Amino acid sequence: MTMAVANIAAQRIKREIREIMKDDEVERCGVKVQVNEQNWLELRGEINGPPETPYAGGRFMLEILIPETYPFSPPKIKFLTKIWHPNISSVTGAVCVDILKDQWAAAMTLRTVLLSLQALMAAPEPDDPQDAVVATQFKDSHDDFLTTAQHWTGIYADGPKINEEFETMVKTIERMGISENIARARLSQANWDYNRAVTLCFN
Repeated sequence: MTMAVANIAAQRIKREIREIMKDDEVERCGVKVQVNEQNWLELRGEINGPPETPYAGGRFMLEILIPETYPFSPPKIKFLTKIWHPNISSVTGAVCVDILKDQWAAAMTLRTVLLSLQALMAAPEPDDPQDAVVATQFKDSHDDFLTTAQHWTGIYADGPKINEEFETMVKTIERMGISENIARARLSQANWDYNRAVTLCFN
């Protein structure tokens, strides 16, 4: 890519960020963008968990990479804050949403994308999952999904509630030589059934 093409993308992003900073709806929703003055194509985003969802009260950080072909190609976005959601990988933070793939249009903006991601947090689409384990729990054991998502929000996103009983199980499995993240993931997958989680850890 030429410097001129990359510069077009950077100029567009600078304009969009100025608009985001002046946007009342974005501020009301708790959506922010942090700029990198050295490189306008590498940004950080922040989304507040939507109210009346298991993510409420949490703050979720995003990595936003703007391609040099922007706005003709979509930004690449992943969650840096771990989250339990059918359309976001619980391992890598990769996001599955149409507007970041084949439904992208050059008229869309970073504002559109961030508000759409917040809407996705409030209305998951388990039939088009990024994380099959979470999607299965969402459909087959919804109460366990809500409990787990809320617990992950408390642990990873500074959310308001942490289930101490769950934390005791995590620490017990950690003492068996399993990492905290793996222990929590296996307990989550097992609907917090301790014995089943231990089996998953060692199989």
